[in-house]
This record gives sequence, C-alpha cells and structure tokens, in this order.
Amino acid sequence: MLTDMQAAGARLTHQPGAREPDFSQGARAFPHERKWRQPEQRAGVAREDITISRFTYAQTAVRREDATTPPDRYFFAIALKSTRLKLTRGSQTIFDGAMPAGTLYVGAPSKPLRVQFLAPCDFLHFHISANCFPSPQQGTEPLAPECLNDLLLLRDPFAEQLAKALTEQGHSADREFACCIAQTLVMHVARREPPRTKVNALPKWRLRRVEEYVKARFDHSISLSDLAGVAGLSRMHFAAQFRAATGYRPREYLLQQRIEHAKSLLSNTETPLVEAALAVGFCTQAHFSTVFKRLTGDTPARWRCTSRNALASPRLAECDPVPSREPVSHVLPADLRESCEMRNSVGT
Repeated sequence: MLTDMQAAGARLTHQPGAREPDFSQGARAFPHERKWRQPEQRAGVAREDITISRFTYAQTAVRREDATTPPDRYFFAIALKSTRLKLTRGSQTIFDGAMPAGTLYVGAPSKPLRVQFLAPCDFLHFHISANCFPSPQQGTEPLAPECLNDLLLLRDPFAEQLAKALTEQGHSADREFACCIAQTLVMHVARREPPRTKVNALPKWRLRRVEEYVKARFDHSISLSDLAGVAGLSRMHFAAQFRAATGYRPREYLLQQRIEHAKSLLSNTETPLVEAALAVGFCTQAHFSTVFKRLTGDTPARWRCTSRNALASPRLAECDPVPSREPVSHVLPADLRESCEMRNSVGT
C-alpha cells in the first residue's frame, strides 16, 4: 500500500516548514466564498466531484455562520493561519478555542454545523463527493461516514503541506493538480487509524489558568511540573490533555509564546538581540536564534528588518542584514548556562 507521501506524487517535493506559511500567493487561485462553505456554482455547469474554495474573514468582531454538508459530499477544511473559533451542533460543542495553522477538520454528509469566528481566519475548503473515497479492501468493512464526522486533527503536518503545495501554485494550479491534492487528502484521512484510547482535552478553565500563568512568567524558568500544578493535574495527564486541547506539547507552547513576545521587542524597540533573548527567557542568543528561525523561517535580525520594511515600505534590499555582521552570541558561563537551560526545558 502506498504511503501518504507516495500517494501525493512526485510533484510534492517541497519540505514542510515549522513556521506558519504565507499563502498569499495563491489567494486568487480559488474562488472566495461570500458565505461560509457555499462556493459559487455557475449556472448551467454541472457540479464537479471535487470543488475547492477559500474562506477568509479579516474582522475582529464575532461572526456566526451555519451550514449543512450536502447528502453526497464530505467537507474538508484546512486552517491556513492560526485563529480562534467555536464549532457546535445543537447543544454539543465540537471545538472551542485557539486553532493552530495546519489544523484539518472533516464533516460527513448531511451534518449541520455552526461556527463562531472569534478572530480573523483563512481556510481552504474542499467539497468532495463521497464517490472519491477509496473502496474498502477485501475482508474489510466500508468506511462509515460517522467515523469521519467531526474529525479534527490539530496541526496536521501532512495536511498543511498539501495546502501549501496547492496555494503556492497561484494561478498555475491547474485542475488536474488540484484534484490530485484533494484525492491525496482523502486518502490521508481514509487510511488514518483511529486512536486506541481517546484523550479528553484540557477543560477551558484549566487551559485559561495555564495560558495566564505562561503569559505572566514566560521570561522565567517554567517546568512541566509548574504547568501541571497550575492546571491541578499530574504531569502525564496534563501533557496529554494540553496537547489534545491546543495541538502543542507544553514545551512547544512555551517556546511559541517566548518567540511571540520576542517579535514584539524586535519590531517595536531597538533592543539588541542578546538582550531580547534574555528578556524572553532564553539563556543564550544562540539558542534563541535557533528556535526563532525554526518557528519563523528567518533569523531574528532578518525578521526584524523585514518587519520594519513592511511598516516603512522601503526596498527590502536596502535593509537586508549581512549574515557575517550579526552580533556574536553572548554566552553565560558554562556551569550557569547548563543549569539555566535545564530549568528552561519543559518536558513533553
């Protein structure tokens, strides 16, 4: 049986990045939905098995929408940027909170869904005929729609990679290529084995306490035990429930928050890189630069320059930093550095 990567075909040759990707190139490649989950259908044109559309919302005011999946269709959505929303069906809450970029949601045929957008968002939508799903292999039962309904994969790297491959093509994303991506996404979901045990997401009130704790102490040493204690759980249960609720391991979340605060310092102040690193909880500039580039795709110096260019609008070439001119990493004494980095590390 083909693996997910083999099924994607040789045209998917790019590597997934750790940063949140920029999908603006392909913004015009697919029709934008004026109403959520309702792509425009041209009069006199038969509906195709696969329709791809895009839904964006740039306002900060709460927006509510309702939609029902057609009886012969599945609905797939991939978050192209991080957002915050609430999904409900009747009195059932399906999801409520921060949704990271790369999150994949699947809705089964004939299923209603209500959404409250609590922040700006950008989604790529796939409206896929049930006939596109693979036939069951001999000796196996067909895939029931109920098994896929409300499937929510937070930060699915493969789905994010497929979305990136599709949106980066812009106007050159031909129909055949788009269908190949959609069919690969279907195969990725259909072949996914359900988890042996279901982990409940961290309750919102516990999650809020953790978020507030990290926000107030991101520049201090924070351990997994500290976070578990704030949530009132054992380390093992907290780590599992936190990841189910956010898509992040505790350590990943802490690093993400530190980098977000570092971005604010770099874009709004003249703070030297080494001081910015120490101010957000890193023990060395080298470690800070490594994590910053892994999460954003740029070094801190280049990101600062690009951010300021976006505000001032001069040519990027005039401000591009020369790599050799980046400040030399300031390092703490070896014994103190080792102790500090061990305290900064949050176990997974």
